[in-house]
Amino acid sequence: MCGIAGILQLDGAPASAAAVQRMTDAIAHRGPDGEGVWVEGAVGLGHRRLAIIDLSEAGRQPMATADGRFVVSYNGEIYNFRELRTELQALGHRFRTRTDTEVVLAAFAEWGLAALPRFNGMFAFALYDRAERRLTLARDRFGIKPLYWMAEAGRVLFGSEVKAILAAPGTAAALDAEALVEYLTFQNFFTDRTLFRGIRLLPPATALTLTPGRPVERTTWWDFDFREDEAGDDAALAEACDRLFRQAVSRQLVADVPVGAYLSGGIDSGAITAVAAPQIPGMRSFTVGFDLNSASGLELGFDERAKAEYMSYLFGTEHYQMVLKAGDMERAMPALAWHLEEPRVGQSYPNYYAAKLASRFGKVVLAGTGGDEVFGGYPWRYYRAVVNDDFGHYVEKYYAFWQRLLAEEELPRVLAPVWPEVRHVAPREIFAGVFRRHAEAMTRPEDYVNHSLYFEAKTFLHGLLVVEDKLAMAHGLEARVPFLDNDLVEFGMRLPVRCKLGSLAEVVRIDENTPGSKRAAFFERTRDGKKLLREVLQRYVPERVSQAVKQGFSAPDASWFRGESIAYVRRVLHDRKAAIYDVLDRAAVLALVDEHLEGRRNRRLLVWSLLYLEAFMRAFLVDTGQRRVA
Repeated sequence: MCGIAGILQLDGAPASAAAVQRMTDAIAHRGPDGEGVWVEGAVGLGHRRLAIIDLSEAGRQPMATADGRFVVSYNGEIYNFRELRTELQALGHRFRTRTDTEVVLAAFAEWGLAALPRFNGMFAFALYDRAERRLTLARDRFGIKPLYWMAEAGRVLFGSEVKAILAAPGTAAALDAEALVEYLTFQNFFTDRTLFRGIRLLPPATALTLTPGRPVERTTWWDFDFREDEAGDDAALAEACDRLFRQAVSRQLVADVPVGAYLSGGIDSGAITAVAAPQIPGMRSFTVGFDLNSASGLELGFDERAKAEYMSYLFGTEHYQMVLKAGDMERAMPALAWHLEEPRVGQSYPNYYAAKLASRFGKVVLAGTGGDEVFGGYPWRYYRAVVNDDFGHYVEKYYAFWQRLLAEEELPRVLAPVWPEVRHVAPREIFAGVFRRHAEAMTRPEDYVNHSLYFEAKTFLHGLLVVEDKLAMAHGLEARVPFLDNDLVEFGMRLPVRCKLGSLAEVVRIDENTPGSKRAAFFERTRDGKKLLREVLQRYVPERVSQAVKQGFSAPDASWFRGESIAYVRRVLHDRKAAIYDVLDRAAVLALVDEHLEGRRNRRLLVWSLLYLEAFMRAFLVDTGQRRVA
């Protein structure tokens, strides 16, 4: 796990080693164990190293093949690198190190882009072919590792984080107002846009081929494909799932440093820890809980420390925990905005503190991300997609549900200062553009559910992964996600819908702003969602965990925003000089915020997003003199 950065001068001008050094310095937190810069002609590659496998100097990057033809700056872990190494040795390749980096080089030298589907792991890399003067930027199939790029002024800049690109001479941050429309609709980005004008996030499973004097070539080498063709009865499918789950966890324990685990109190992280702990004597586990003195109602169940402590006792881990209070959000916000850069999918500051805790005791941590998105963990979302007149009706209903912050009719008022510039942006078209298949593929309710699973894997899961990476690497920590093992995901995508959800006849309407009563009542009545996976994982965790209501990793912010944090909310959002009011209408914003503060409507997701946007603008625009929208 590392940080990469670099430059390709498309105009043939020589790349600057000093510029590449500045770019890698900007992401030094991603790799405190070493650094390197390689420059030749028009290309420059930079690297910051977090040493996980082969801790010797032999793992230093950028790394070249023995013949010097290929040079790579690589970030990630290929968990099947030993198997690939054996295969490549049989083909005549010789290796000088024990790193997976060298396997990536040899695989690309042998198979080119066809090597990418062979990699079981997480990665983002820049690989230069000196013979062809060709640079390849590539990202793993699920989007676990980020890679940003920008083409401007005869050059391409790229890096693991946006701040690496902004550190290059001649660049400056500017807000992308069109992307802001997308974010304020979905609390996420469904395209490759970011809040930074001109800077794009390379989509998952995508490779860019860049050669001076030639057009950019974009290759999508994999995609999610949810369809029902996994044969076997439920008992056989459960055994197969169990085998693949254990295999996935064991694969991701490869490391030359200690591996720990998040232990949230839920079934996914609990089962991962249960499988990993016997293989790692003295394994450490980490939990973040919440002070509930001012919480009310169902928020009183948000603190899962007791269940995590019980599982730690059962699994024999060395357990550490942290308790967050209302003021911790405000304290973390400046650093959070700087490291996260672009906001996605909900309140993420608890993740920041969880990574901070885990990083005190090691460099690698296992996380439970991915099980819900692959195996159907959000039934209250999918059921609204079941009863449809046609594909267009399905899109309209699902689009209405995924307007998480502002409804489309609210956008003109809130974005009034820039509305003439962005009124052409069509959130519905952005939403519909996510779906890969055509309407004629939709013949049964199960088809619509599989489309919903596809949509969430492409959007919601991707957002979670961006947050997971940025906030772990803010503390020099590698987060691994066993549920996104290639084989386990392929199996999960082909499971019959009946193995994920119960009766498709029951349509449930639940507001995503409210992780509470309706969701809890629905689960208590149906025990639905992740049916097969839950059956498998309950073999590893106690019943009080396996049969508990699903609880996301969320603080009791709905109460805090009306209580201890109300002064913070008002101080930031009522400030007439707030940076967000360069692009948002203050009166329209405050009318929506007051709905929450006065208890008339739960708008906790919007309140959080506005607070974050203010911190973002101050971090990247105000303090750098680039406040005005471009």
